[in-house]
Amino acid sequence: MTINLTNYGLKEIANSFDLFYIDIWGVLHNGIKLNQDAVNVLFELDKLGKEYVLLTNAPRPNSDVIKFLAKLGLDNEKSSKVYTSGQGSLNYLNDEKKDLKFFHLGPQRDFNLFENFKSLKQKNAEDADYIICTGLFDEYENIQFYKKFLSQFTDKEMVCTNPDLIVDRGDETEYCAGSVAKAFEEIGGTVKYFGKPYPLVYEKSANNKDKSVLCIGDNLNTDIKGANLQSFKSLFIHNGIHKKEKQNQLNKLFENYQVDVNYMQEKLKW
Repeated sequence: MTINLTNYGLKEIANSFDLFYIDIWGVLHNGIKLNQDAVNVLFELDKLGKEYVLLTNAPRPNSDVIKFLAKLGLDNEKSSKVYTSGQGSLNYLNDEKKDLKFFHLGPQRDFNLFENFKSLKQKNAEDADYIICTGLFDEYENIQFYKKFLSQFTDKEMVCTNPDLIVDRGDETEYCAGSVAKAFEEIGGTVKYFGKPYPLVYEKSANNKDKSVLCIGDNLNTDIKGANLQSFKSLFIHNGIHKKEKQNQLNKLFENYQVDVNYMQEKLKW
């Protein structure tokens, strides 16, 4: 049974948990401005001495997202709690792909993730040992383009730094790296994913052993599925990425995505 906290707030259950994994895009901000109610939640959790991680499937280092949040107006203490899928990917690449040549599939703005080994970047995918996918090329938005482009490289492993399929930037919906990775798998490629719902990002971002954990997010495929896979409790923010789906049939929506939702709110609010 899913408990609706929209009229009550997170305060009703906050003391039941030791650690909170809180999504950023879709919960803390919409890509353009902060959700002040969600920011207030962070203030209240700090007052209670609760531990939280701002856990995001952003394909960039922690430092880049921290700077972005600062520009939106989030204070340094709170933004320091950020952990990104990009950071998890970077740690893996430094450990497991050292000295191997790569092809970057994604927008130029994401290249800061690979600054320390940029000399290994290849202009052509055929010359690379593996592919790093951070998103879509700026000039190509059609997923079919990527199926055709990648069809000749299915023998190369793809490292996906953002498992999200889509994201809302304000009122506009955009494809993410996860959609390209899924297309690559559909044509026979192999993908290693970093970020929610996969366990490594939870383990590396905080010590969650023997703690009661609540995962808060707006994405059923990543935030809520991740909570289910780790046997954590979940709080679904239903005015986020799924807001255009059938809001009057949320239980059916959960069934379609094959997730269990413990709590839900329209937006994160104390």
